[in-house]
Amino acid sequence: MSQDGKRRAAGEERAVYIISVAAELAGVHPQTLRIYERKGLLSPQRTSGNTRRYSERDIARLQTIQELTQRRGVNLAGVKLIMEMQAEIEGLRRRTAQLEAEVRRARRPTARPMGPSTATFEIVPLRSVTVLPWQAQGRA
Repeated sequence: MSQDGKRRAAGEERAVYIISVAAELAGVHPQTLRIYERKGLLSPQRTSGNTRRYSERDIARLQTIQELTQRRGVNLAGVKLIMEMQAEIEGLRRRTAQLEAEVRRARRPTARPMGPSTATFEIVPLRSVTVLPWQAQGRA
């Protein structure tokens, strides 16, 4: 991941919105956010004083929940299942990308081509070998 991508992801995770602001951004009542949290659809971060803080990612998740419940007619149990499946699919996509990268690395040639050969060879004349007939028999 690039530095810009890491920064963007960190910004999405930074919990900065209090419940009233998050509810307004998502177009719901603050009590709705509490219900979503109790149902396990949302997990806002907490301050040391136990105040809920919502991130950009939480707001996007709230908008998805609203889309599914208000426009698509999905109940909260269905929303939870859909979101769990989406998270699993995303995890599988990341794992597939990792495995594809490993396969590409494994398929790369292991020997790196070297430039023009710098090896030197010495030509050594062979000695003439005479094999006598009785010596040839013993070798067979």
